[in-house]
Amino acid sequence: MAQIDEALRLDALHQLKLLDTLSSESFDRITRMASQIFDLPVAAISLTDSDRQWFKSRVGIEHNSIPRDKAPCGEVADSREFLVIRDFAKDAYYADSLLGQNGTRFYAGAPLVTREGFGLGSLCVLGTEPREITEAEVAALKDLAAMVMAQIELHHAFGRVDPVSGLPNRNQFLEDMADLANAPEAAERIAVLLDPFSAVQISDYVRVMGPGRADEMVRKAVLEIRRGIGPERAIYHVGTAQFVWLAPAGATADSYVNAVNAHGRNTLAGKGLPANGAIGIVSFEPHKRTPRDLLRALHSAAQDARAAPDRISVYSDEADRDYQRRYHLLEDVTAALESDDQLRLVYQPRIDLISGECLGAEALLRWNHPVHGNVPPDDFIPMTERSPRASAMTAHVLDIAMRQMHDWQNAGLSLTISVNISAANLSETDFVESLAATVREHDISFDRLELEITESAVMHDADQALAQLQKLSDLGVRVAIDDFGTGYSSLAYLQKLPAHVVKIDRSFISEIDRNARDQALVRSIITLSHDLGYRVVAEGVESEAAVTLLRSMGCDEAQGYHFARPMEAGHFLPWLRSLTPTSGPI
Repeated sequence: MAQIDEALRLDALHQLKLLDTLSSESFDRITRMASQIFDLPVAAISLTDSDRQWFKSRVGIEHNSIPRDKAPCGEVADSREFLVIRDFAKDAYYADSLLGQNGTRFYAGAPLVTREGFGLGSLCVLGTEPREITEAEVAALKDLAAMVMAQIELHHAFGRVDPVSGLPNRNQFLEDMADLANAPEAAERIAVLLDPFSAVQISDYVRVMGPGRADEMVRKAVLEIRRGIGPERAIYHVGTAQFVWLAPAGATADSYVNAVNAHGRNTLAGKGLPANGAIGIVSFEPHKRTPRDLLRALHSAAQDARAAPDRISVYSDEADRDYQRRYHLLEDVTAALESDDQLRLVYQPRIDLISGECLGAEALLRWNHPVHGNVPPDDFIPMTERSPRASAMTAHVLDIAMRQMHDWQNAGLSLTISVNISAANLSETDFVESLAATVREHDISFDRLELEITESAVMHDADQALAQLQKLSDLGVRVAIDDFGTGYSSLAYLQKLPAHVVKIDRSFISEIDRNARDQALVRSIITLSHDLGYRVVAEGVESEAAVTLLRSMGCDEAQGYHFARPMEAGHFLPWLRSLTPTSGPI
């Protein structure tokens, strides 16, 4: 029976997730008070584990724990009674204990007992001289022990422990990191965030099997992480399925990454977790980085890890500043859309490789920010496409392009304008209707408009994309598959797409005149595209040698600096008039 009780007691202790956690000022304050009230050099909140006494808080003690064997606090946990040892030297049982052998002569311990009656350990005071204890002192130590238990219950019951994993949660992490910053030995440390499941994986599990299955995934992840990093390390559950811990003191970011690469991800994350989990690592000085900023940096590193080949990323201040700059730019996009002088389109001509005629132009968005000046497209377009502003930005671009097309149409030009759209646009239920209204408003022909969409955007939701693109094609709008060859696509879906044009990505074209492998790939893409009925456009053409090769392969059109850089609308007509098409190849 006693053995069963001990198992239950240990389970109650472990469920509180106090062992091997960082020191906390809320506990240290009580320990200091005990030392001061008794005027003794040593005081501790001592928790009784299976084979050790571990100190959640301590005054006058160098080490974190001592063996449980012949430790008075162990007796207090077992008996749940107040214990006084007035003189170790005269106590038959404790005289030869570890404490007795190291000069301890006095001990007083008040039990720490849960509401269910389990003894966790004691709040104790120790001295190097024998002494008596008064009733008032006993009462005071019991009151302080009650305060310790109240603090433990607060930590466990009020936002300190995650109900699914049983781990300390984000609030506890933030508090412990604040306590770490106040510690006198607050040297540089390494924090690690493991994000074992992507948001899509969790969503799929919940959708198919219900939230209970997601909870099981979390609990299994905790077990695997514990196996990977060891039972003594404190783990924090800081997100839906995101876990943080501190590397051992003295570790560096490089040494931790090397350990993962040398021994495999299982060293840190356990064998049973997905191989595509992300690991973010941050080196930080506790007194220089706030807990919330540390957590933000960990999330940032983990996000970068998802794009890294080994799914591990060490936080970089420079990369983070760059990301934050882009994020703050995103906040300015709304104002830019409402402004008349910030966003504009430039146009890069598309040339027929047989006749040399300009058949149209790709409309490219440019942003002249009132503070930052000209913002590179890669700094704002990708983030905007993933934000709620994607619809407004595409509508704005289409409106400008339609006005320009109307002007060219009135000038007697039969040019096609290509506009890039994103996966988010194809998810809009009213996208086709809104676009049709804009085309009719500007009184232009539907077949003068071409929409460019990447392979990856099509495959984001292939069935939805197919339905939307079919509606556009039915209106007469041309569809181009942009950056072909760089995404992940299914030929089964590509052959179903109502596309008219395939645009070969510039990465295959930039060295085509000196790279046999690129030549073979481009030739295959052109042949496949023609077999599927697509017209082929090569992007990023910068030399006459590339033009000659592409023409010999049967490529239909090209665009790139060899012909013209993207230009303002006002420069396009003069450039077009200066172009002299030939009756044969250019």
